[in-house]
Amino acid sequence: MAWYKRVVNLLRPERLSRELDREIAFHVAERADELMAAGMSEAEAVREARRRFGNVVLQKERTREADVARWLESVLADVRYALRALGSSPGFALVAVLSLGLGIGANTAIFSLIDAVLLRSLPVTRPEELVKVTMASGFGNDVFTNPLWEQIRDRQDVFSGVAAFSGAQWDLANGGEARRVTGQWVSGGFFAMLGVRPSAGRLLGLRDDVRGCPAVAVLGHGFWEREYGADPGVVGRTVSLDGHPFEVVGVTDPAFFGVQVGRAVDVYAPICAEAVVHGKDSFLDRRSTWFLQVMGRPRPGVTPPQVNARLAAAAPAIFAATLPPDWKAESRRDYLKTTLSVEPAGQGVSSLRTQYRHALAVLMVVVGLVLLNACANVANLLLARATSRQRELAVRLAIGAGRGRLARQLLTESLLLSLLGAALGVAFARWGSALLVRFLSTRAEAVWLDLSIDGRVLGFTIAVATLTGLLFGLAPAWRSARVDPQAAMKARGRGVAEGHSRFTVVKALVVGQVALSLVLVVAAALLLGSFRNLATLDPGFRRTGVLLVGIDAKEPGIADARAIAVVRDALDRVRTLPGVRSASASRVTPVGGMRWNEGILVDGFTPASEKDGVAWMNSVTPGFFATMGTTLLAGRDFTDHDGPGAGRVAIVNQAMARKFFGAGSPLGKRFRTEGGEQVLEVVGVVADAKYGTLREEPSPTAYIPLSQEEHQGPWFSLEVRTDGPPAALARAVEKAVTGVVPAASLDFTTMSEQLAASIRPERLLAVLSGFFGALGLLLAVIGLYGTTAYSVTRRRNEIGIRIALGAMRNRVMGMVLREVGVMVVVGTVVGAGLALAATRLVASFLFGVTPGDPATFALAALVLALVAGAAGALPAWRAARLDPMTALREE
Repeated sequence: MAWYKRVVNLLRPERLSRELDREIAFHVAERADELMAAGMSEAEAVREARRRFGNVVLQKERTREADVARWLESVLADVRYALRALGSSPGFALVAVLSLGLGIGANTAIFSLIDAVLLRSLPVTRPEELVKVTMASGFGNDVFTNPLWEQIRDRQDVFSGVAAFSGAQWDLANGGEARRVTGQWVSGGFFAMLGVRPSAGRLLGLRDDVRGCPAVAVLGHGFWEREYGADPGVVGRTVSLDGHPFEVVGVTDPAFFGVQVGRAVDVYAPICAEAVVHGKDSFLDRRSTWFLQVMGRPRPGVTPPQVNARLAAAAPAIFAATLPPDWKAESRRDYLKTTLSVEPAGQGVSSLRTQYRHALAVLMVVVGLVLLNACANVANLLLARATSRQRELAVRLAIGAGRGRLARQLLTESLLLSLLGAALGVAFARWGSALLVRFLSTRAEAVWLDLSIDGRVLGFTIAVATLTGLLFGLAPAWRSARVDPQAAMKARGRGVAEGHSRFTVVKALVVGQVALSLVLVVAAALLLGSFRNLATLDPGFRRTGVLLVGIDAKEPGIADARAIAVVRDALDRVRTLPGVRSASASRVTPVGGMRWNEGILVDGFTPASEKDGVAWMNSVTPGFFATMGTTLLAGRDFTDHDGPGAGRVAIVNQAMARKFFGAGSPLGKRFRTEGGEQVLEVVGVVADAKYGTLREEPSPTAYIPLSQEEHQGPWFSLEVRTDGPPAALARAVEKAVTGVVPAASLDFTTMSEQLAASIRPERLLAVLSGFFGALGLLLAVIGLYGTTAYSVTRRRNEIGIRIALGAMRNRVMGMVLREVGVMVVVGTVVGAGLALAATRLVASFLFGVTPGDPATFALAALVLALVAGAAGALPAWRAARLDPMTALREE
């Protein structure tokens, strides 16, 4: 009989039984008819026919075994029995499923992030064919200028499609607080290369990829649904991007979110329309403005080595045609030596991937340890439960069940527990992974990831659940299958606990839990301590009480002298607002993501390399240092007299004073920047302050008056200090600034929020490691408590005899606690060795603490010892208060 018919028969047992009865009756009747024809009476013929047919029940069973998938029937019977067994112990089942659900859910949640960030392919046509063009040099690496892109596009002959793109943020509001959307500049062949189709209208094409192109836009499908209710009539309307109208020509496919993982693009616009937004400050002809990435699809039959060879051959002409004319001779030589190559890009590009790759790997190890801890915990519960079921198992052995059959039954229960835990874990993972994405996002930069459960995530969860079930189920199954029926069936046989003093499997599992918990607690302590160090260190300015306002004036003609007047008028209005202690303006705010450096030329200073002669720069207004809380150590602050017509001046930090001017006072000394002709005189020295990141060492930094910048632009930031909540000033500041420039676009944040956003990876690791460390500790406590309580229960007779013979109750309590202490000490020693090796994984995330920090290890061991003592104290107290007569009467 075909296998699928056997499976069908398994699903209809009653019908199969009736069919077998009819078939047997038919055969008996046929034989009876033959006998009756030979001369027997009907009663004799029927009796003889039944005798010759044989055992009806046996024949029915044999026929049934041939007509059903016997192994599957056996498995289903095991599952039904396992469900009844777990239903009879709801408390045990609940604890086990919750433990496994948290462990499997944590693993699935982190793997979902890894899948979305690192593994998942782009939702485009044949993503495995896509490659990204890179440069074998330090000039941008995988970021290009627009002149370079145009040369690559026009000179290449190896791609069937090639496109450039660049991330952007655009403001939908026309003045006032900004409404930012995630945008992307794309070339005309972008959508065709990826094979993306429109949901409405059309997508951008080659006709949209010419200089002077009209301002058109394509909407992302999610943005179209949120902002326009999926109205197809949006095609032909306009959307305002940074105050400029762009005609909507189409909407993308719903599955397509872009090629930058971590960002769901709301609006696409052609690169050539960048000049519409930026005007005379356009990047299109700038040979030193790196902002584009290039992706292509090789022609059929062209291999990656052939692509690299053809691009390398074309590179000299491409770089010669785009050589920046104002670079130094050494940089120009290096630029002309640059070559092009490609690397796979089927999974898209992502700064999120670079930023969090290591952190996600560390978290995967952490949640793996949590799952091992949960497995050990459930294995202990199953071992204790199997001991209480010894009589049941002995009865089954006595009536003929094989030991292998018993082991399979217990493994089925383990696998069922793990699958129930996996079901709970998937629900936990969906919630947890979405929470983690929100954790990664900031008000200024929202992270978007496709967290749908695909085949890879589902397969991972099933594999983890199966492996988990086997991992914690093997020891109980093996031990239970070795039960001695004769000993187990003795009525309430207990005596002195058999082998309690040996280093049993249960104790080994508890020691393993303690060791794993110590690793988790040490890692959590290190990461939490590192995060605390970053969150509380002195950055050289005040963290609190400062409102930051990013301003884009958006007004044509606001540049140079007019820009100075706009800044001055805006500051004058803001400084008069109630609650404002001081206010200033600057080009760069500390740890804000924007950087500006220049080569510094000082008489008598010879840099060891080109990089050695570079300093960070910022242009600020008078009052900047007072507003930010940075200490002026020598000289004077800028004043309103340091304007365009006055002598060029600068204030330097301590690091710059030491490096470029030596041990003496730098006041009155002069320097100039490589790109500028004016000589700057140092008029003040300020304390070192963080510039780009909180982790960096103090770097040379020079501050110049904002009014003396050679090229003014409409973009600047305000810093507003207040004694109250900074966010409460936002509406008043908005009104004051738009009173000067009505079309200005404003972005609000606070200094504390900006600093918090800069240490998101450290915060993520600290919070999650702290949570998982506490979870691991809780599981270890449950394991210790359960093991100790079970040991006390098994030794009731022995303890009763000890007390009856005069043992002091405190001695009994000490005896139990010593057993706990031995397990904790052994686990701590093993865990310390594992932690020393494991903490190297988090070394790159640590700040102000070393991976082998003795104080952290000592603190973790102390915490573990305290909670272990608390876990063992209750069973020990119960043992000490045991009534010897009650215990002995049970015998």
